[in-house]
Amino acid sequence: ISICRDLPNIEVITFSVNGISDLEPLHQCQNLSELYLRKNNITSLDELFYLKTLPRLRVLWLAENPCCGPDPHRYRMTVLRNLPSLQKLDNQAVTEEELSQALVDGVEITAPPARRSVENGWSESTMCSAAGSTTEPDSELLTCSLEETNKTQEELDVKPVPRDKYSSFSPQETDCSCKKRNNVLNAILLLMTELDAEGLEIIQQTVARRLQAFHKKELQEE
Repeated sequence: ISICRDLPNIEVITFSVNGISDLEPLHQCQNLSELYLRKNNITSLDELFYLKTLPRLRVLWLAENPCCGPDPHRYRMTVLRNLPSLQKLDNQAVTEEELSQALVDGVEITAPPARRSVENGWSESTMCSAAGSTTEPDSELLTCSLEETNKTQEELDVKPVPRDKYSSFSPQETDCSCKKRNNVLNAILLLMTELDAEGLEIIQQTVARRLQAFHKKELQEE
């Protein structure tokens, strides 16, 4: 996610299910208001150190990361103690009572996390994540891919794509094409948050032309 160092004005970031373990590149995104990081490889709440400098951050989704630990209360209190400006954490509204309780039950984070050594460009956590991913059956990979992309679209208030869109493919073709499509779609959704009205109009016109071309091709095939 080092690209975030070059996006200081970005306001919404969705990086769910991406094997991310380091949040340091986000500390320069001073306009960031919504950050979605579900199901990554964030092992320590010390990573919150890099989010404490973001004055406009109001929504954070950090659930299903190793850093959440076995105690949901302690986890939530620690996040809120360090990010008291949050209005929503893990899709749950933050209350004034929680913010007060966080001062008692939460842990103050005052230093960045210690980094583990990286060998040949791969950290230990990355290798573990890569090794674990190869053991999942194709059917589970497909289900996860579809569900996670729809979750990303839900986070950005975009209508999820029906599962039957992929029913005509074989399992292997579906898995490959669906994952590729999801990666492209997530990238487009993320980049669209950087566009102004003029840019979005250009996207709309381009999409309209592409849809016309697809419909014309379908009619010719029929």
